[in-house]
Amino acid sequence: MVGTVTQYQIPEFTPEIAKATEPAWERLKGLVPEVEWAVYAPYIAEINRLKMEKNAVLLVHNYQTPEIFHGVADIAGDSLALAREAANVDADVIVLCGVHFMAETAKILNPGKTVLIPDMAAGCSLAESITGADVRRLKAQHPGVPVVTYVNTSADVKAESDVCCTSGNAVQVVESLGVDKVIFIPDEYLGRYVAEQTDVEIILYAGCCEVHEKFTAPELREYRNAHPGIHVIAHPECPPDVLHEADFVGSTSGMINHLDETRPNEVVMITECSMSDNVSVQFPDVSFVRPCNLCDHMKRITLPKILHSLQTLQPEVLVDPDIAARARRSVERMLEIGPR
Repeated sequence: MVGTVTQYQIPEFTPEIAKATEPAWERLKGLVPEVEWAVYAPYIAEINRLKMEKNAVLLVHNYQTPEIFHGVADIAGDSLALAREAANVDADVIVLCGVHFMAETAKILNPGKTVLIPDMAAGCSLAESITGADVRRLKAQHPGVPVVTYVNTSADVKAESDVCCTSGNAVQVVESLGVDKVIFIPDEYLGRYVAEQTDVEIILYAGCCEVHEKFTAPELREYRNAHPGIHVIAHPECPPDVLHEADFVGSTSGMINHLDETRPNEVVMITECSMSDNVSVQFPDVSFVRPCNLCDHMKRITLPKILHSLQTLQPEVLVDPDIAARARRSVERMLEIGPR
């Protein structure tokens, strides 16, 4: 059980640990104070040792804190990247450092593997906004209309859907169906963004991300006034007026690709705040203005919890086999369509 005495005692920060974690420190020393590194490094060293011992792989979302993202991740990325990698990892154990729906997706794609999430309470306001029963009601109201479901949903919702999508491939998935109308769930703002990019009629559902909905268009204008020439990039889960103020709109991986292509002098990323910290390491020549809307759920994942999860192989994420089989079809269909 989480919170009990751990199996392994964490060693002190020794010269040996400093040497073993030196590559991670080189990435993090601009983000993490040295006094904090003395606390993080022993956890990182022990987690990396246990990954080898347990044949485990850590899938880490872009919104995780820098010491996790740069210290222990085997694979890091957005929800689409993690879903793709979850389908292909060669490991006995998958530790999903993100939120619960991501761990469910990993389990759906790897029914024979042990899938862990370091804190079972790491949820998602968007995923919690809709249930499988809600989807069944929508399908009854719109007979024959296919359901496109954002991957930020529970397995139960995915099981009721025709195909999943992410913010990076939502337009492509919608247009791949070759129909005039789709039900798009649950993110209303992403759905409105998709509707602006396609001639397909989009039937919306009133779900939203509690992090991205906090951003406002006046806030973006304040950034421009305070930082003339700043480049504004936003996630499509933001409200429409925010997206209209942005210079670029895209998924978290789309944001990274855009930065790589454009290399602006100064940028503000309108998304969860750890994203800027993590990406700034890759772009030392770009100045990042850091808004700070935190995802409290993502921040439930910590180095001590990751270590405890590897030590105990708990908490394990399980999905009802019937639900998993039906959900797998919608996820695999998304992966077959792929990104642009």
